[in-house]
Amino acid sequence: MLQFDTLIIGSGLAGLSLALKLANSKKVAVITKKSLLEGASAWAQGGIAAVLSPDDSFDKHIHDTQVAGAGLCDPQTTRFVVEHGAAAIGWLIQQGVPFSREHNDSNYHLTREGGHSQRRIIHAADATGLAVQEVLANKVLAHPNITVLENYMAVDLITGQKMGLGDNRCYGAYALNSLSGEIITISARDTVLATGGAGKVYLYTTNPDTATGDGIAIGWRAGCRVANMEFIQFHPTCLYHPHEKSFLISEAVRGEGGILKLPDGTRFMPWHDERAELAPRDVVARAIDFEMKKRGLDCVYLDISHQPVEFLQEHFPTIYARCLSLGINIARQPIPVVPAVHFTCGGLLVDQRGRTDIDNLYAIGESSYTGLHGANRLASNSLLECLVYADSAAQDILGKPHGSLTDLPHWDESQVTDADEAVVISHNWDELRRFMWDYVGIVRTTKRLERAQHRIRLLHEEINEYYRNFHITSDLLELRNLVLTADLIVQSALARHESRGLHFSKDYPETLPQARSTVLTPPGVTPR
Repeated sequence: MLQFDTLIIGSGLAGLSLALKLANSKKVAVITKKSLLEGASAWAQGGIAAVLSPDDSFDKHIHDTQVAGAGLCDPQTTRFVVEHGAAAIGWLIQQGVPFSREHNDSNYHLTREGGHSQRRIIHAADATGLAVQEVLANKVLAHPNITVLENYMAVDLITGQKMGLGDNRCYGAYALNSLSGEIITISARDTVLATGGAGKVYLYTTNPDTATGDGIAIGWRAGCRVANMEFIQFHPTCLYHPHEKSFLISEAVRGEGGILKLPDGTRFMPWHDERAELAPRDVVARAIDFEMKKRGLDCVYLDISHQPVEFLQEHFPTIYARCLSLGINIARQPIPVVPAVHFTCGGLLVDQRGRTDIDNLYAIGESSYTGLHGANRLASNSLLECLVYADSAAQDILGKPHGSLTDLPHWDESQVTDADEAVVISHNWDELRRFMWDYVGIVRTTKRLERAQHRIRLLHEEINEYYRNFHITSDLLELRNLVLTADLIVQSALARHESRGLHFSKDYPETLPQARSTVLTPPGVTPR
């Protein structure tokens, strides 16, 4: 059994930031499913939204966030995050993150993205996430108080309820070494879920393969409530190409003048919204989906070719190079794009310090629901949320009395055998992602949602039987978590009898006058 003061499950921006903020006075473990940089944070292109310009203000950023969130953003949370934005950016600059600057100027370059009324996106060219993660990862690896366990995947949390102690506390977790198959026991005074989102629930996503809803599913099984899982953000512009999957075309391309066009070159966004290409993501994604279905198109086109090639190479070097390698010269021709799942706006319900319903268990980043994003996340608010909540969780953990560590039971594999039909996992994985795309996509109906729910229940039974009888693998754990997360998405969507933000239902096309969150409570748990 390994013992630490704080166990952080996940190595994205939220997890690494928290580790560094705790490590000078705590013994910290970071477990990550693959390598330290294989997560969604490193894939983030656009940047981080914060009030950094004298032309901007907290109230403007708050207003833009609330408009994008379709009336469902928590006012206190939104103000809390926005007002701590500049300090969060200052901390990253102190760590050495090389944000882009203006020409011949010491000022940082700020770009603009859809839904923002001001230029407030600080960035490192068009690979902000990678630049930030590389800096933080190097510091994490060099810190003597941080232990990094790569190729480990959390199986489940160890709680007082599960051990028969009768308390509502988390004591640590079981983790699978995906290379050796060994399951280790980790005891911790505090445990943090920072596992990211659930994009791989769907067939087409901009997320990495690691985004399988692990933290949300693990937290739910332990007894945590979830909120607003129906709000799945589809990024409007994912590159459409047979040799490229999951490559995002940053929101900033539209922010710098990119125009969406039909195959014949006709611009269509002004037909759908007066903000045109700079409308929030839910509006743009639905408009593209409408035009594709109406005209039987495989994709639409994003045209930034009116900008000079030098501008494109400076501001979008990653996108320029990747497209050029595929035979698309964005300085001369438009980029074929389609919507794809990008962000999970719901998650484990937490307070302003990242605390879940279970004592000594925190959730930060995309696996949490803070109330910031409401019914639709404003572009580049996600990395900001990671930073602000990593800091608030760190302050809470550092301010607590030094609790004791508990000896925990080892994982029991005495009743299981090796699997004889591993193909079942890959088939179920494929089936789940396809029917979620078809039935629980950008536009929904009650009938489609009920079909999805029926299929999910059948998969759930099959996977649980498999889990009980065979040695577990990382593929099985991911599938188990995906199916549970899909179930929470569908339950939440069926419970919302209106269209709001990212949830659009043909059966309930109107928006209700009062905005309310969808909160689900695990079976057998008394709602707080």
